[in-house]
Amino acid sequence: MTDSFEQFIQTHLHDDVNELALHAGKYPDIDVRQAVVQIRGRQIAEKKLPLWYATDGIVYPEHLPLEQCSSQLTAEYKASLIKSLPEKAKIADFTGGFGVDLTILGHHFQEVTYIEQNPALCQIAETNLPLLGLNNIHIVCGQCEQLIANLPHQNLIFIDPARRDANGRKTVLISDCLPDVTSLNDLLLEKSDWCMIKLSPMLDVSATIRQLHGVREIHIVSVDGECKEVVAIISKETTDEVRITCANLTSRCQQTFTFTNSGEAKAISKIAEADKIGQSEMPQYLYEPNASLMKASCFKSISQHYGIDKLHSNSHLYVSADFIEDFPGRTFEIEQVFQMNKHELKTISQLKKANLTVRNFPSTVAELRKKLHLAEGGNHYLFATTLADERKVLILCK
Repeated sequence: MTDSFEQFIQTHLHDDVNELALHAGKYPDIDVRQAVVQIRGRQIAEKKLPLWYATDGIVYPEHLPLEQCSSQLTAEYKASLIKSLPEKAKIADFTGGFGVDLTILGHHFQEVTYIEQNPALCQIAETNLPLLGLNNIHIVCGQCEQLIANLPHQNLIFIDPARRDANGRKTVLISDCLPDVTSLNDLLLEKSDWCMIKLSPMLDVSATIRQLHGVREIHIVSVDGECKEVVAIISKETTDEVRITCANLTSRCQQTFTFTNSGEAKAISKIAEADKIGQSEMPQYLYEPNASLMKASCFKSISQHYGIDKLHSNSHLYVSADFIEDFPGRTFEIEQVFQMNKHELKTISQLKKANLTVRNFPSTVAELRKKLHLAEGGNHYLFATTLADERKVLILCK
């Protein structure tokens, strides 16, 4: 990072990096390819990793490790899960990568071990981690599968298996990721008090619990309504049942809901009377669960816990006469319910544009938008769904 190189980065920090790379010949004294890597890294970090963006001297890797790493928000959520620790507690990150999770988690520990098989990422970690406040760190370049047997006992092991195979194709199944934590399961339990495993948001939660033994908690983590990761916490301590927590994180707040599979099986959800939806003179509210709740399929638990009624057993939308302020998802006030007849559809078309959502409905969003001649956006919210009497309706909300 020479002064001239840093100045070039600052000058072009908000440029289109692809355009910049095409005109590399204009800057014979600058390694433009490396500058582009750093500029792109800072552009990504500005929103995804504000601590890194605000720290002078940070070196960024090629695009893939940045694409795959946790956001600062999700790393901070994982750090909030750490239990009480003894003095001189130890943590080891078996898949160090760009080091985001280890940076946030590591501040709670006295001894920190970073393990990574990519030498370039190890070099970057040697530069970045002290800048971010981790000075008691041991960096090991190698494969965790080969190192785990001789690793001292850790209070926490963190592992984020690469969700790409040897050919670079994306994978989902735990056993297809690298390293395969199902084959390391026993050693992970033996070498740690707790092990935190970051997994694909596409994983089936019930299958994850079956495939890994020692699972105590599952956390389904979303950011601004988009499911980002599934986190499994395993240990040798026995538990009667796995607690599943759905978390949606935003820059302003954190919504969480915790349940168990047995609780979901026993929960009772009330179905709303179809002919009363949108008919009351008093306000009625419609609730759409966030992405983590949808992923967890805890639909009866939601209904029972918040005292809200489902529109239909398969619709996964809820209504109530009372406003539930802390509902973990989006909340709307119902304005009108439209039937799927020509006259009422014509009335909806006069809206010109609306935000359209489909739940348990025979048409896709694209098909319905074309039929209704509605552009996307605006202040109107339409839910195409099915009521308990099997009528297909459009619910207009604000």
